[in-house]
Amino acid sequence: MQPQDFEQVVSPVSVAHFSQYKLNTLLLKQLENLSFKYYTPDGLKGLDHEPLEARQILMGYECVSINASDDIVSVTASFLKDGKHMERNIKCNMVVGTDGAGSTVRKLAGIDMRGEKDLQKLVSVHFLSRDLGNYLHSERPGMLFFIFNTEAIGVLVAHDLKQGEFVLQMPFYPPQQNLEDFSPKTCERMIFKLVGRELGDINVIDIKPWVMHAEVAEKFLSSQNRVILAGDAAHRFPPAGGFGMNTGIQDSHNLAWKIASIVKGIAPPSILNTYETERRPIAIFNTTLSIQNFKAAMAVPGALGLDPTIANSVHRVINKGVGSILPSGLQSAILDGIFILGRAQLSETLLNENNPVGALRLANLRRIFEEGKSLQLQFPAEDLGFRYLEGALVPDHNGALGGPDGPNGRRRDYVPTADPGSRLPHMNVRILSNSSSEATISTLDLISGDKIEFLLIIAPIEPSYHLAHAALKVAEEFKVSARVCVLWPAGSAKGVEVGSKVSLKPRDNYMDVMEVKKSSNASSWWDICQMTDKGAILVRPDEHVAWRLKSGVVGDPMREMRRAFSAALCLKSHIKDQEADH
Repeated sequence: MQPQDFEQVVSPVSVAHFSQYKLNTLLLKQLENLSFKYYTPDGLKGLDHEPLEARQILMGYECVSINASDDIVSVTASFLKDGKHMERNIKCNMVVGTDGAGSTVRKLAGIDMRGEKDLQKLVSVHFLSRDLGNYLHSERPGMLFFIFNTEAIGVLVAHDLKQGEFVLQMPFYPPQQNLEDFSPKTCERMIFKLVGRELGDINVIDIKPWVMHAEVAEKFLSSQNRVILAGDAAHRFPPAGGFGMNTGIQDSHNLAWKIASIVKGIAPPSILNTYETERRPIAIFNTTLSIQNFKAAMAVPGALGLDPTIANSVHRVINKGVGSILPSGLQSAILDGIFILGRAQLSETLLNENNPVGALRLANLRRIFEEGKSLQLQFPAEDLGFRYLEGALVPDHNGALGGPDGPNGRRRDYVPTADPGSRLPHMNVRILSNSSSEATISTLDLISGDKIEFLLIIAPIEPSYHLAHAALKVAEEFKVSARVCVLWPAGSAKGVEVGSKVSLKPRDNYMDVMEVKKSSNASSWWDICQMTDKGAILVRPDEHVAWRLKSGVVGDPMREMRRAFSAALCLKSHIKDQEADH
C-alpha cells in the first residue's frame, strides 16, 4: 500500500481490508434498519406456502429450479424443517443470482463461464489466535504473509490482528490428498510450522477446499432479462487484489437503481441490457488483471526455486499420465517426496549468500521487490477509475477518448475525471444554507442513497441556471426525480446562495455548496473534472456520470436535457422523436 491510500484525497474514506462475513453482518444490520425481516424455515410457523410479503428475507433456503416465462419467474426453493427436506414455490418478476462462484442460478440458467479454469486448488483454514495477532501487530504488522520454509508452504491472510482472526491458504492436490487429511489438529500443526512457534490459544473454526478460477460468465442476463447474474456468480478471480468483492459490489451498485427504475415505472425493462453492456467489460478487464497479479505473486516462490507450475505439472502426470496406473498410496508417497524435495530448496544451507545458487536466487528475489513486480494489493485506477464506455449514458464522440489502457499487472493511480461513464470525482464541499450549521460532505454524498434521483451539478452562472430549469422540467416530463447542485468556488462570500434562489425561482429542489480546498493552490472542482465552470454534469443514482457538457450549451437546453435523460433511462421513443426533429 502507498501513503496516498490513507490520505482521503481521491476518496472520502481510506482503503480498508474487510472480510466477507463481516460485510454480510453489516448488510443484514442495514436491512434490519430498513425494516426488512429475515426468517428461517422454523421461524415461519406454518407460513411456508403463503405468498412472500414485502421486505422478507428467507434464510436457509436453496434455489433448486427456475422456470421463466414471458411475464413471470417461478422459483423452487428447498429447505430443511423438522429434519425433513421440503420445497416451496416462489413466483417473482425476476431472479438475481448472487449465490457465489458455484452459482446454482447460473447453472440452472444454462450460462457457461469463459476464461482460465483450475489455476490452483487450495484448502482454506479460518482460525483465531490472539497470541499470533498480538505478536504480528507488535513485531510484523501486515495483512498478507507469504510463508515458505522447509516444513510447510502457505499464505496467511490477517483479517484482524487485534482480534487475532486469520485465514490460511494452503495448496491442495486431490485425489492424492483428501480433505480428511486436513483435520483441525493437522491444520493446527501446519500453522505452528508456518509461523515458527506454538500458539496456546489457537481455535480452528472452519476448513474448506476451493478451486481458483479466472472466468467471466458468457452473459449476465437470461430468460428475457428475468434471470440476472451478479458478483461471484458472474465472475470469479484469484483472490489477491480484492477484485472479487470490489467488482461484485460495483455490479450491485449498477444493477440496483436500474431494477428500482423498472419497478417504479421510470424506465423500461430494456434498461437491464445496459447492466451487461456496462459491467461485463469491467469483469473481463479485472479478470485479465487478476491473472497477471496471480502470476506476479507466483514469481516470488519461483525465484526461490519453487516453481508452482512444476508442481502442478507433476500432479497432472500422476493423475493423467503414467503415474495414474500406480496404487493410490504410492501416488501419494511420490507426491509427498516431490514436495519435500521442493521445500528443501529453502534450506539455509542452500539459500544463503555464500552459496552461488542461493545467492543468485536471493538476488532475483530482491530485484522482484525493488522493481515492484511482485503481488500488488491496491489498484486505485481500476477500483475507482473504471469507466463505462456505452450503456445508460451519453458517450463521448469527440474521437479523442477511447477505452482504458490494457491491464499491465502494475499499480496505477486513480486520476479523477467527469467523462461520461466515470464515477463522479470526490471533493469536500460545504453545504450553504441560512442555518448556523454548515456541514462538510463529499460530492459523492450529494447523490441520494434512498431514491431514484439524478443530480445536475452546475456553476453559479446564468446560462447554467437556464440549463437547470430545463433539466428539472424534463425530469418532470419523464416522471423521475432530479435535483440541482450549484457549486460555488472556494472563498465565496457569505450569503451568495441567495443568487440561486432568485435564478432558480420557483424551484426548491436544489442545493448550494462551496468547495473546501485543502490548500490555496489545490485544484478547483472544475479543474478536477477537467472541465470549465461553463460546463455541467448529470449524475446517475449510482454516482456515475450519465452526461456532461464541457463548456456550455449550444442550441436548445430542453432538447439537450431530453437527450441526456432519454439515454440514461433507455427511453427509445424520446430518442427517436429527437432524431426525427433533426
